[in-house]
Parts: sequence; C-alpha cells; structure tokens
Amino acid sequence: MKEKNETIFRSGYVAIVGKPNVGKSTLMNTFLDQKLSIVSPRPQTTRNRVLGIANDENYQMIFLDTPGMMDPRYELQQVMLKTTEETLKEADIILCMIDAGGTSPLDETVFKKVMKSSRPKFLAINKIDLVQKKSLLPMIDTLNKNLDFEAIIPISALKKDGCEDLFKNLLEKLPEGDPLYPQDAITDEPERFFVAEIIRETIFIQYGEEIPYATAVRIEKFQERPDQKDYILAIIYIERDSQKAILIGKKGRAIKKLGQSSREQIENFLDRPIFLDLQVRTKKKWRKKPSIIKGLGY
Repeated sequence: MKEKNETIFRSGYVAIVGKPNVGKSTLMNTFLDQKLSIVSPRPQTTRNRVLGIANDENYQMIFLDTPGMMDPRYELQQVMLKTTEETLKEADIILCMIDAGGTSPLDETVFKKVMKSSRPKFLAINKIDLVQKKSLLPMIDTLNKNLDFEAIIPISALKKDGCEDLFKNLLEKLPEGDPLYPQDAITDEPERFFVAEIIRETIFIQYGEEIPYATAVRIEKFQERPDQKDYILAIIYIERDSQKAILIGKKGRAIKKLGQSSREQIENFLDRPIFLDLQVRTKKKWRKKPSIIKGLGY
C-alpha cells in the first residue's frame, strides 16, 4: 500500500500501430520532442521496431514505433509484419493510428488485429490539418459505434495539435510500476543503429522509384578516434547492378550528395564531427532471402 502523500509512478510500453505512412514515426518524435524515428513522405520507411522513452518524475512511457501493417509481397515485408504483430503482444497499451481522410480496407485489417488484444486501446485520427473539421464528427461517431477503443482522439502529429490530450489519455492507463530503463535514457538502440537509419532516410528522400525500397544500410565500422574525427564505414546494399549505378550517379555525384547530407545529419545527431565512408555493394534479391535479411539486422 502506498502512503497517501506518496506519488504513484507509472511505467509501461505503448505500441504505435497502423498502416504505412499514417504518421506513426512523426507522432513518436513529437511525444519525445526530438527526432528519433526516421520519416519520409513515402510509405514503409520504418522497417524495425524503434523504441523511444519519455521520462518524467512521475512516469516512464516507452513508445514502440512499428513498421506499417500491410499485405506482405516478399520476405522482408513478412519480417516487418511479424515485428509489428510481436510488438502488439508485448505492449501494455496499444495506440492505433488512421488517416483523417478516411478508413481503407487495410485499416480494417489493422483494426481486426488490434481488437484481438485485451490491452487498453486508443485510436488517433491523424492529419486533421488536411481535412475539414466538420468531416471528423461523423467519422468518430461511426468508429465509436463499431470499435471498442478507450478513446478516439483527433490529432495532427506534424502540427502537434491534440497530441498533449492524447498523451494524457495514454498516461492514465499506463500501469503502476518502477522505471524499466535508466531515467536519462531515450532509447535502447546503439548509436550505429541510428546512423544507419539516417543514411537510409536520406536515400528515401534523395532517390525515386524503387531505389529506397531495394536498399539496406549496415555500419561495418564505427571507430571513435580521440584526436581525429570518428570514422564510420557504411555499406549500402542494393539488389541489382543497374540500381547501384543509379545510387552512385554520374561521376559519383549522387553518392557524394548522399554522403554530404547524411554526414551533416549524423554529426547533428551525435553532436561531434565524423568522417563518413560510403560503399555500395550488390546483394541480388536480398529482400527475398531470409538469411540475408537477418544478417542485415531485420
């Protein structure tokens, strides 16, 4: 039993789930007030589960940003879907996200998976800055009648509208308990994970068509050098030699641009100067080969 004047501490995991490109990573970054998950305008940017920790004197809320749920077409997407489904089982609270533009058959598939859980469930209707406010009430009313959520909250993760209210709702359902991580921690991933993610995000932004989806990044070396810039060797894997040529570009211009942009962002993230060495290698049809996918950290 707690004394009357003793503050209750709450801690637990919140899984953020939904179809691709609904704003899950943007929302986690907003909750943490810093960029931890990579984002791009293109779907399926997130491939791994990314853990971010919001700490306060009275709580530790641990967010799990997940790959978007989809109908998988090849092995990598199967792995991504399995990651999300496993995260649903681990979470203390499930935060489902949809787009304010309306629900799709893929959203319905997500709802079915989410509703199987006995955990408290919330629904965030994201991107309300892009629709007429009057369209939200009928949408919320329909969702309330058909689905069992603790609350349905309209938000704009990008504009930070409604996010504070959503956070408070999640906090009320967070279990009582001691901190699960050191209270100065913001994640459980090493620096090299985020370095690889920054490079991959830059590829998503810089290149079009299939290139970003056919690309994986692995950090081969991460050497801290006291009297010099840290040395980072990043291998970018691609599926075909023709894609490799596009990635490098004429006279190496494209990869030089990629390296410069990535380096600036990595230095900002690490808060120290680095020397970034990018190399490109071909691994044919790597997205369809389980052993290679596992070797690349998925």
